[in-house]
Amino acid sequence: MAKLKPDPTFYPTPRDAMRAPPEDIAYVAALYVGTGVNAPDFLAVVDVDPKSPTYGKVIYKLDLPYIGDELHHFGWNACSSAYCPNAKPFLERRYLIVPALRSSRIYIVDTKPDKRRPAVAKIVEPEVAVGRTGYTKYHTVHCGPDAIYISALGGPDGREGPGGIFLLDHDTFEPIGRWEVYRGPQYFAYDFWWNLPSGVMITSEWTVPRCFEEGFSLECLKEGAYGNKLHVWDLAKRRHLYAIDLGQEHRMVLEVRPLHDPTKLMGFVNVVLNTKDLSSSIWLWFYEDGKWQAERVIDIEAQPFEGPLPPVLKDFKMVPPLVTDIDISLDDRFLYVSLWGLGELRQYDITNPHQPRLAGRVKIGGLYHREPHPSGAEATGAPQMISVSRDGRRVYITNSLYSSWNNQFYPGLRGWMAKVNVNPEGGLELEKEFFVDFGRARAHQVRLWGGDASTDSFCYP
Repeated sequence: MAKLKPDPTFYPTPRDAMRAPPEDIAYVAALYVGTGVNAPDFLAVVDVDPKSPTYGKVIYKLDLPYIGDELHHFGWNACSSAYCPNAKPFLERRYLIVPALRSSRIYIVDTKPDKRRPAVAKIVEPEVAVGRTGYTKYHTVHCGPDAIYISALGGPDGREGPGGIFLLDHDTFEPIGRWEVYRGPQYFAYDFWWNLPSGVMITSEWTVPRCFEEGFSLECLKEGAYGNKLHVWDLAKRRHLYAIDLGQEHRMVLEVRPLHDPTKLMGFVNVVLNTKDLSSSIWLWFYEDGKWQAERVIDIEAQPFEGPLPPVLKDFKMVPPLVTDIDISLDDRFLYVSLWGLGELRQYDITNPHQPRLAGRVKIGGLYHREPHPSGAEATGAPQMISVSRDGRRVYITNSLYSSWNNQFYPGLRGWMAKVNVNPEGGLELEKEFFVDFGRARAHQVRLWGGDASTDSFCYP
């Protein structure tokens, strides 16, 4: 009888995951929504093996059957949380769970038997998912030990809230239902993550669909419809405990990134906009004195600018940094920060999480820097999504945020993917030989074969 073994891409600890073989394939969400191209979005397969003759090339495109989905964030069906004590047995990192932010459709993409030519295995249509969960506008996927968790930004009408989280079954991929039993005051939704051994979930706030689908809205900003809180939940009881208010001026609280060592009860979150001075900030959330709390640990200023700016910014004569994504290396040493407005990727040493120290940065694109890629290629847009390799030696960046926001801030944006090499002691360098031009398709999230720094949860230090 064949012996069932854990998936070889699952690791009990972050240190074990860092010793994994380097990635050779990257999957990239590519979309045509908002570009004027009447074609469905696709999942691009990019060769990231430097020894391969097709290195840095799109080697396959999985075209999806519908137009207008707007692919955004996606994730694996299973990951290293399968080692947790309450995990469902015999899971395999095989399927990519690919939700569509605009259509509320969910694609289940099979990467086996050929990871270089994935195929759609199942489609969960909107009427099924919305009917069972009461949620629309699906955003972030995390592979939990007991189910697949997906965040949603909208309520059943697709315009207002509340947003929240729902579950998919690990085996059938059918929606199970809404996760929250007691929601409390939470209304806006966006990202979520957890510390599994301590049984806590942290969620963040962007806004409701009417305030993001047509673009950034000053009217929504004035009415307070962009979120400014973190929410703390009892993971087992599915119950809201309390909210952490970051202040009225701090709006759009986005990516929740816990430290990977589960004994460290802390993590980071980025705030896109300070309404007083257009700056961005990074906050540390942590457990101390019997309560979860948050403190601002990094401020990034807006820059005066006299050159041409898009209409949404021209009256300010300033370029906001627009910190739209962050990520943490598996050894919990470096925090990566994308500045979508200025055109930078920054690296901070977080050995002391309360006092991050700038360790490296690269400039590419941006409304402020307007730097080409080292290859000489024009880089419209700027670093937006970040994917850090398991060993922490490589960072992959793409430049698309969301269709209507792209058109406001970077009209005519062309999708690209770049690679940044990391000095183990700190420091970044864009690789001249790696620049993937997606043309009119816009590139969003990147997932690496076997996992990356923002896909897996660990229960062991």
